[in-house]
Amino acid sequence: MAFPDIVEDLRAQAPEARGKLAANAPIAEATWFRVGGPAQVLYSPADEDDLAYFLGRLPADVPVTVVGLSSNLIVRDGGVEGVVVRLGGRAFNAIDVMEGSRIVAGAAAPDQFVAKAAATAGVDGLAFLRGVPGSIGGALRMNAGAHGGEIKDVLVEARGVDRAGAIRVFSNADMGYSYRLSSAPKDAIFTRATLQGYPGDPDAILAEMERITRAREASQPIREKTGGSTFKNPPGVKAWELIDKAGCRGLVVGDAQVSTLHCNFLINRGNATAADIEALGEEVRRRVRERCGVTLELEIKRIGVPTAT
Repeated sequence: MAFPDIVEDLRAQAPEARGKLAANAPIAEATWFRVGGPAQVLYSPADEDDLAYFLGRLPADVPVTVVGLSSNLIVRDGGVEGVVVRLGGRAFNAIDVMEGSRIVAGAAAPDQFVAKAAATAGVDGLAFLRGVPGSIGGALRMNAGAHGGEIKDVLVEARGVDRAGAIRVFSNADMGYSYRLSSAPKDAIFTRATLQGYPGDPDAILAEMERITRAREASQPIREKTGGSTFKNPPGVKAWELIDKAGCRGLVVGDAQVSTLHCNFLINRGNATAADIEALGEEVRRRVRERCGVTLELEIKRIGVPTAT
């Protein structure tokens, strides 16, 4: 489907915007699942000031959605209405090592690159990021974690821009973190984070990262078209154990399948639609609810219009 082209209207509202605006831009290939329709407008800001300027002049009735590396995201087949903001370039993916074992990382910086930069500089405490797919912005939003560490454990402060175009700084306490969740304002688009580590031996940290890499490769379908962990772990139990107990390992809907390697991962076998993946996820939830008495909550995010109209 194609949305109405509103790019020229938006340029008229924000004539000094320096970022790129593209109408009906395909975004499926930028997601790990490789599914979904276009963005009505894809906006790539030049830097934080450009983002603030643009958002401050964007009409209030135009929806705004932010995406990162889209590792934990389903873009629905009908596409995404309004403006989709995707950060990139040096302004948003820089990683700087500061005094006192602190790392300042742009929101678009891949988590694994942040882990590597910290390790090389002898900053310990961030190696867990090697096991977190996606970028720092997404990790901030969902309190991402792996291998015993979470963003809440290392965050000093996050910086971002709200829907009105105001630049804001959020302390760790302001983020309101809990398991895979932040209560920070939903309209905030994070632009960078300051993370606190501690001195360590680079070789030992890199060895730990290699261990994490081997563990991921052995237990997760990381070379498939997937979206990472699909469901949150209920208290006291692993989601994959419930999914396996409910008989869902290998379950197929359309061309989407529950991974046989790790059944908290859904995979696109090649020609799945977003609708196939969503339907498979809902069938897994239904079976786990009926057979195990537990309602699974989604960890993965869904955006956009379910079907083309």
